Amino acid sequence: MTENNHVAVLDFGSQYTQLIVRRVRELGFFAKLYEPEDLSQIGKPGAIILSGGPKSTSDEDAPDIDFDQLDAFGVPVLGVCYGMQLLNIKFGGAVKASNRREYGPAGLLPLVSEGLYEGISHESQVWMSHSDTVSELPDNAVVLASNREDVPVSLKWGERYYGIQFHPEVTHSHEGLRILHNFLLQAGELEEFHIEDFKRELIDGIREKVGDKQVVCGVSGGVDSTVLAVLLKEAGVNVRAIFVDHGLMRLDEGDEVRNNFHRMGVEIETVDCSELFMSKLAGVADPEEKRKIIGNLFIDVFWNTVGNAEMLAQGTLYPDVIESASNAKSKASVIKTHHNRVARILELQEQGKVLEPLAELFKDEVRELGVSLGIPSDILNRHPFPGPGLAVRCPGDITEKKLRIIRECDDIFIGRLKDYEWYDKVWQAYAGLIPVKTVGVKGDERSYEWAISLRAVVSEDAMTADWVELPPALLRETSNRILNEVDGINRVLYDISTKPPASIEWE
Repeated sequence: MTENNHVAVLDFGSQYTQLIVRRVRELGFFAKLYEPEDLSQIGKPGAIILSGGPKSTSDEDAPDIDFDQLDAFGVPVLGVCYGMQLLNIKFGGAVKASNRREYGPAGLLPLVSEGLYEGISHESQVWMSHSDTVSELPDNAVVLASNREDVPVSLKWGERYYGIQFHPEVTHSHEGLRILHNFLLQAGELEEFHIEDFKRELIDGIREKVGDKQVVCGVSGGVDSTVLAVLLKEAGVNVRAIFVDHGLMRLDEGDEVRNNFHRMGVEIETVDCSELFMSKLAGVADPEEKRKIIGNLFIDVFWNTVGNAEMLAQGTLYPDVIESASNAKSKASVIKTHHNRVARILELQEQGKVLEPLAELFKDEVRELGVSLGIPSDILNRHPFPGPGLAVRCPGDITEKKLRIIRECDDIFIGRLKDYEWYDKVWQAYAGLIPVKTVGVKGDERSYEWAISLRAVVSEDAMTADWVELPPALLRETSNRILNEVDGINRVLYDISTKPPASIEWE
């Protein structure tokens, strides 16, 4: 995509900043994220949004912005939460610490019915997350909306600058998307975002960069690597797709992955190294140590298989790019942990041999791209599966017996979700072993066996997740089948923990 008339989102550290970019794209406009100190990299934006952030404007190290440089763009600007407070200060107003932090739903009372608030209800629910509040307004400020306590929560300065104290990008702000759209309408003609146009640009760019070179990519059966491999095939380049089977997959998953790629006309090489992984993991119980062994071994196996690559394609997504940029100061520790992979990739990057065609897309946009590429919906809508595989669903040491139990229980659970038409309604579901033996009764005999935990969650980006209230009949049937068919289990539990405080996976 070009960078003329796009929406530039400036990141002041809010946990919702990426969500602003996503919402703008959902509205049909192209948006990118930038650091506030990198205004010179923005190009020619059509609108600018200043995100929220965890800092107080009174903090000594509070993020700032070059207002003269910002103003020189001559485009509409929206300040969200911290962004609004910062703009109020830039225009000569003041901000003070509040007696209490306002976090959660609040009532929005628009004082106007045009501009930002055209078509917005008289009292609309919005989501607040701040501790400071505007205490003094500059002469040119106009209050556009207040809360139930008559505190200004939306301002306008001059003709181009808007501020809102709430977060329109979260679903808890019921009309937030409409408010965001109303702001973008103030910008005139913005660069549109259509996945079909983006696909054509990607294919042209891949062909130009690759030429007749061979491109190597790793595939796992997940959405990102699948879309990447099919996109490369669509571009007509010479693709070598490698599937490393580490033996920690779900029941018959290796065959399923191979069959799926065969359906899409993509040839893959399978490297079966399950015995190698199990031997290295024998007796290891610490979750971080298990992850480290699996990660490093996987990388070694992959690169040994690749040999001398002419080009490497990676399924890096936009959130990965943003996270890498925001963690620039901690890159040394990342490189130490993944030294083999990073050193090899850095070497290839310096040679211009790394291809990351999905690097400007979010997960949901990757799925849209997959639809436009003709990838079947059952492949695109597969639940996420962690890189370390069943290792994160097997607390303690990993044995073939435990893996067999997890696979059989998981297969029954996923099968029931599909039969009851709930598979596509949840974001991720699985069975995880609880390595604690409990007393039970099977037949006329006392049993002393493990428990299994079922988990199903809904989420947008895995940062937060809520458990799903599955139909009792589904859970009952799943439990009965597991207890009757899976040797080694005498108790089935359903996990109703949210993230936070729990994680989605067990380890």
